[in-house]
Amino acid sequence: MDLRPIRSKLQYNKLVTHVIQSWEWGDARKSLNIPVLRYGIFKKGRLVKVFQLTLHKIPKTSKYVGYLPKGPLPDKELVEALKKISQKENLAFIKIEPNVEILNSKFQIPNSLIKSPKPLFTKYNFVLDITKSEEDLLKNMYPKTRYNIRVAEKHQVKVEERVDDEAFEIYLKLYFETTKRQGYHGHNKTYHQKIWQALRDAKMARILISFYQEKPLTAWMLLNFKETLFYPYGGSSLEHKEVMANNLVAWEAIKLGKKMKLKYFDMWGALGPNADHKNPWFGFHKFKMGYGGKHVEYLDTYDYVLNWPIYFLFTVIDKLTPLKIFLLKVFGK
Repeated sequence: MDLRPIRSKLQYNKLVTHVIQSWEWGDARKSLNIPVLRYGIFKKGRLVKVFQLTLHKIPKTSKYVGYLPKGPLPDKELVEALKKISQKENLAFIKIEPNVEILNSKFQIPNSLIKSPKPLFTKYNFVLDITKSEEDLLKNMYPKTRYNIRVAEKHQVKVEERVDDEAFEIYLKLYFETTKRQGYHGHNKTYHQKIWQALRDAKMARILISFYQEKPLTAWMLLNFKETLFYPYGGSSLEHKEVMANNLVAWEAIKLGKKMKLKYFDMWGALGPNADHKNPWFGFHKFKMGYGGKHVEYLDTYDYVLNWPIYFLFTVIDKLTPLKIFLLKVFGK
């Protein structure tokens, strides 16, 4: 196997399939002082597979954790490449989250990988085919979702697409309002700033904001890469919930993707089939489900372990709440 570092953005981006694996996302992570490695696998001189992983120092040790999110199929060839990288970079283990749908195929996962007890991405997602006409897209939505969109339009909720600094500040305010209200630990302000700056400058990011009576109610950060528009982050206000601003923002995001001549709208995550109504994330799941997207299942998250004592200790301590917060800050998504 011929494994080499990749220096060409054009060559690299041609083969990756998700914005998280894009060269631009890697640059954003670098701006946060996180080491980023980009490699390619060549066969007979031809580049056949590329991937990037980030390195994260394990406190109180000389070891690092590698993180490879939304990358290629973790086959024997990739594992061999990761072994070489691990030896060179002093890695205790690598977390691998493939951007590979299960569909009806069975993949042979190497025995050297174990199913991870700590996924960072959800195993499921909703992905909407936005090549269909607006009429067909509306027909495929749940009736309640269509109704809510009409309610927002009737109340004259306005949605703006923006890339200015003021829009980003509105987005941050609503994002942190939401994380506080929902009781989950989101990324900090610096993280959002760096992701926004890097991807906006690359013309890969924009913000949609809904306004009712000139007051911002919802703000989403949208990312585009290749044929897909991604909805990774958003926030909303509890004020004027009756005007259904969230539903209109989602519909305007879909129409924006069509205007940009993209093919897919990736909603970033979902619960599994027959989702439990008592699950704290069920509201998000139900909201996304209403737009009629395909419910996608990905391969499991895997860990490639090279230092079992450190891995075992890391995994056990992770059950403590403070370290869960630390892990989110360390790995990011």
